[in-house]
Amino acid sequence: MLHDVPVNLGDRSYHIHIGAGILDRLSGLCAGVGLKGKCLIITDENVGGHYAAIVKASLEGAGFSVGLITLPPGEPTKCGEQVFALHSECVKAGLDRKSFIVALGGGVIGDLAGFVAATYLRGIDFVQVPTTLLSMVDSSVGGKTGVNIPEGKNLVGAFYQPRLVLADLDSLKTLPPREYAAGLAEVFKYGIIYDAAFFETLEANVDGLADVNNSELLARMVGRSCEIKAAVVAQDEREGGLRAILNFGHTVGHAVENVAGYGEYVHGEGVAIGSVYAARASVAVAGLSPAECLRIEAMFRALKLPVNAPRFQWPDLRKALSVDKKTVGGMPKFVLVSAIGKSSIGNEIPEALMEQLWNGL
Repeated sequence: MLHDVPVNLGDRSYHIHIGAGILDRLSGLCAGVGLKGKCLIITDENVGGHYAAIVKASLEGAGFSVGLITLPPGEPTKCGEQVFALHSECVKAGLDRKSFIVALGGGVIGDLAGFVAATYLRGIDFVQVPTTLLSMVDSSVGGKTGVNIPEGKNLVGAFYQPRLVLADLDSLKTLPPREYAAGLAEVFKYGIIYDAAFFETLEANVDGLADVNNSELLARMVGRSCEIKAAVVAQDEREGGLRAILNFGHTVGHAVENVAGYGEYVHGEGVAIGSVYAARASVAVAGLSPAECLRIEAMFRALKLPVNAPRFQWPDLRKALSVDKKTVGGMPKFVLVSAIGKSSIGNEIPEALMEQLWNGL
């Protein structure tokens, strides 16, 4: 069964196709939106071994001319040096303005390949084929692309929408359990900031969330997450207002990733730590009840996701926050919640309280 979620952005609209065992449908979906000619699949060594051959065969069988680039896995690959190397690979593959790129992998590959597509020949088409839970529900949807620089995460990038997204739920069966659990942090986020009923559904099924073979629950979870993100993006494509709610947990989460050195924590683990911090901050300054804060913490603990990182000192994290893209005038802006499902953006927390909250995690 194929679940279809539209992302309504006028002439940049597209669809998210969600289902099990649908990788071989990619060529038909690409042809259906008018893509043709040459394409370049960009993947990593972990994902490529499982799925590159299926995707390549599907595209070649439909008459596309297909190139394949396989990169090292992990956050360090998402860098400026790799962008320019991939631009050169695009030239070698003979890509022109009618060609397209296929991003096959998790968030690192999606962000990187999307940014290459946005900047090669001033922009060519690309397709997202996310293979991790986190990328299915978050990074593949909404057109954020980018790379890291030593000073911070995602400080260089572009808003650039894909032509389509194909999420094959079967690919989650080859995902390491740690990466799958980390993806659930982004799923929880949607319930916390936007949909209390969705949070309650996740809460009621928390014991089964780690089971990647529960296809019915998985489809509902991924589908609803994508529906929420699509609704937010449709109202605010370039994060001028509402879309900033999607940064819940990311302000401190990105700082933890930065200070730890990219790779020690996977992104969803940083988000889990940042979300618990944001929940406690919400109690302190936004009116969230302590009981609802405990419910939020309990969800992350149930999946054995980290909720603190006590070995990091606040001054180091505060320095990382100063260059976060959500910081304005040197002051970090936080997404907070007054209740589960009710969020607000642009919140400032007094300096002393920021440190106090961190030391209390």
